[in-house]
Amino acid sequence: MGNMSKLLNKPFKAFTLYALLTLIGSIPVYYYVVDYIWIKELDEHNQIIKDRIDERLQTVSIEKQKMDTILKFWNIMQPGTTLVPSENNTLIRDSIYTVIRENKHGNILEKDRFRGLVAPVSIAGKHYRLTVETNVEETDETLLAIALVTFVFFSLLVIGFIVLNKKIAKGIWRPFQNTLTQLKAFDLTKHKNIQFEKSDIAEFEELNEELEKLIAKNITAYHLQKTFIENASHELQTPLAVLKSKTDLLLQNKDITSEQLLILNAINVPLSRVSRINKNLLLLAKIENQQFEDIETVNITAILDESIEMLADYITDKNIALHFQNKASVLISCNKSLLEILINNLLTNAIRHNSTNGSITITIEDGKLTFSNSGNNPLRQNTLFQRFSVSSSATTNSGLGLAIVKEICNRYHWQIVYSFEKNKHLFSVTF
Repeated sequence: MGNMSKLLNKPFKAFTLYALLTLIGSIPVYYYVVDYIWIKELDEHNQIIKDRIDERLQTVSIEKQKMDTILKFWNIMQPGTTLVPSENNTLIRDSIYTVIRENKHGNILEKDRFRGLVAPVSIAGKHYRLTVETNVEETDETLLAIALVTFVFFSLLVIGFIVLNKKIAKGIWRPFQNTLTQLKAFDLTKHKNIQFEKSDIAEFEELNEELEKLIAKNITAYHLQKTFIENASHELQTPLAVLKSKTDLLLQNKDITSEQLLILNAINVPLSRVSRINKNLLLLAKIENQQFEDIETVNITAILDESIEMLADYITDKNIALHFQNKASVLISCNKSLLEILINNLLTNAIRHNSTNGSITITIEDGKLTFSNSGNNPLRQNTLFQRFSVSSSATTNSGLGLAIVKEICNRYHWQIVYSFEKNKHLFSVTF
């Protein structure tokens, strides 16, 4: 799950990216809208100034000889407006213009944008040209202000998204998390159905209903399968024992021919395997049904010694060197019979998957029991602890030994791990 992201973060990233692109795209739109409104207001402002000047000039009487002096002082004392005689005393039309030039009235000489109005004015029957100019707000300042405001609001949006995302996740996804937690803790072998919490979200409620149906079907199927295996194993136990005893009697017959002996041996080998599988299936059924309830304090070291002694002939036949390290007494609480089965199966497995003249090393320390044996190829880890799985092509075992070990570990919440290192098979059980 290293590169995986949560479901709720998927729309969050999309919404954040969409908001960012929208706000970035809104900056030029805001700028042009503000600039348009500002220019329109300046045009109205210039028109108002022109109307006031025209109105004032019409209410006063000015002598012609004094007009030149008035115009000279007017253009000096009224910055932003100019009043000059119209060429050839013609009447001009109103015109609006925008110009960029140096601002002579500022503290720093720099180029500014001006919005101007040129309009005709009549004084004492003579036509004049009135020019009104107003400085327009700086473009870069306006753009910077809009971008800054946009960034502030985008930050507020992201913070709001994060806060809302967390609150929504806690509320909306709580039923899903409860369902997921119950599914993780579900154990089919305990035959207990799951009752999911009711949700007011239709999709989660539908999911819970379908999961309850699916789990109920699986529990029923598992129960029927387990019952069938138990009954079949019990029913097969007696006829298998009879067949085994009959073949043993025939093998002891002195008048048996060599051909008959070969046939009986060919029958006896698969019969022994079927009998062993039957016993292991019964054992698995008993473990699953928790029929080994007696708990006592058991010395692992003592059971290891007994298991080694019991399998000594098997070890000697393959000329295997066995090393049992750290023989200090280690005590745990469990069912003694199950611990004996676990140790016997692991030791048998270490012998079976060993080579002639190989070695086995048993260590127990820090609450961990490890069987290490020599080998050429690793076992198939994906099916290692499954029933009837063949973990190696070089074996003809029933495929239930390690499944029983796994079931015992599950029974007591022990952890079993397999690895293959430096031509060594390692099975470790952490108690």
